[in-house]
Amino acid sequence: MLVIWVTAILMVLVLSLSLTSRSQTLSTVAFRDQAGEKFLAEAGVQRAIMELQYMNKNGIENAIEDSAETPAWRADGTVYGDRLGDGHYRVSILGETGKLDINTVPEVFLYNLLMQLGVKDEDANAIADCIMDWKDPSGLTRPHGAGSDYYMSLPTPYKPKGANFEVLEELLLVKGITPELLFGTGQSKGLIDFLTVNSKSQAVNANYAPREVLLCIPGMSPEMADQIITYREVKKIAGPQDLQALLGAYYQPLSPYLTTVESNVFTIDSVGYENGEKEGYPIRATVMLDFTNNSYKYLYYKSPAYRD
Repeated sequence: MLVIWVTAILMVLVLSLSLTSRSQTLSTVAFRDQAGEKFLAEAGVQRAIMELQYMNKNGIENAIEDSAETPAWRADGTVYGDRLGDGHYRVSILGETGKLDINTVPEVFLYNLLMQLGVKDEDANAIADCIMDWKDPSGLTRPHGAGSDYYMSLPTPYKPKGANFEVLEELLLVKGITPELLFGTGQSKGLIDFLTVNSKSQAVNANYAPREVLLCIPGMSPEMADQIITYREVKKIAGPQDLQALLGAYYQPLSPYLTTVESNVFTIDSVGYENGEKEGYPIRATVMLDFTNNSYKYLYYKSPAYRD
């Protein structure tokens, strides 16, 4: 009996040690894979910065091909990729002037964007009002908005800011904004993909703006938005004359909200993948480039970033 008990105890110890060792091995492998994916995503960010500097140097920003007939990267959200060893990355660049600046655009732009993201009409009205109320220094409350009384009545009370947004994550403090609405889901994008605090303008850059942003402009039809996107895929929109040729009689009422002025601030979304197409490791970085000195600095960096 003693031998049986000793054998049983030894078997339990061996099994326990085996399970512990296996768990630690799997954790190490997972950490190694995630670290590898993170470095691949970092490589994508650096590649994007290099491409932006190359585009500026060679005067082919948003052009199609360089002299070697190599496709030039565009800053309109187009996804590019490359392999490094056994892994790869997918990366896109979007000029910040191609987004809606939450601190400057009219309320109707926010309403239109919310409607495109699937928010119901009455909710879109209320959320747009609440966003405007949050940054309104006067403290006045719009018909469907929320003021200090609402926020101070919450279980954890706080006051509306009464000043411009500094980062888009501040939207989570605004009545009606959920994480799903801000960051999106696996099936759809969120507000954070179309808004910025870096543009400082009511107008959006026609060379950069995603289709969803173009459709936020009052009077912009889906056909006109598609025409702009199709044109810039083969040739850069050089200025007002190109926009007028594209939009015809509709150019005049749309012109206050469209520009072709270049940007030096860009958001880079990069995802690194190890061992095939898995979930990957996402990084989002907003960089300001100094093309004169061939340098850059980060204005925003999220690692891992929120996934679409």
